[in-house]
Amino acid sequence: MKRAVCSVLTALLLFGITLAASAGDEADVATAMHMWKENLAVGTAKNPDKILSLYARDAVLWGTISGTIRPTPALIRAYFVNAYKKLPKLTVVFKGPEIRVYGNTAVNTGYYTFSYVKKGKTKTLPARYSFVLVKRGGDWLIVDHHSSGMPKAPK
Repeated sequence: MKRAVCSVLTALLLFGITLAASAGDEADVATAMHMWKENLAVGTAKNPDKILSLYARDAVLWGTISGTIRPTPALIRAYFVNAYKKLPKLTVVFKGPEIRVYGNTAVNTGYYTFSYVKKGKTKTLPARYSFVLVKRGGDWLIVDHHSSGMPKAPK
C-alpha cells in the first residue's frame, strides 16, 4: 500500500514538473515568434540576416509569395531578399496562435496579416502559417515554416 501511494505521488510530482517545463517552453516559443515578428520588420533586401538568424541551418521554408520550396539557408535568404523588395516596409501581426510543445519540438499554427507599403499606400496580405521549432543549445530555432495566403470564400 505504501509503495502504491509513493508511486502515485511520484507520478503526480513528475507530471507537475513536466507541466511547468511545458508552460515555460510555450512562453519561450512565443518569445521566439515575437523575435521573428520584430526581425522581419527590421530586415531589408540588403540585410535579411536578422530574420535568418532564427532559422536552423537545416530549415525548410515554403513562403507566402513564392511557389518554390526553400530547403537551404541560401534559398531562404533569397526568399526574404525578394520579399523585402516586393513588399517594402514589411511588418506582420500574429492572430490566433496555437502553440504546442512536445519535448524539444514545438508547433505554432495560426494566421497572421502582413502589411507593406506600395505606391505610398498601405496594403495587407492575410495568410495562415505553421512553424515547427526545435530547441537546440537552449534556443528555439525554426526548422519548418509554411505560409500561404488565406483562401477566398467559395462563391
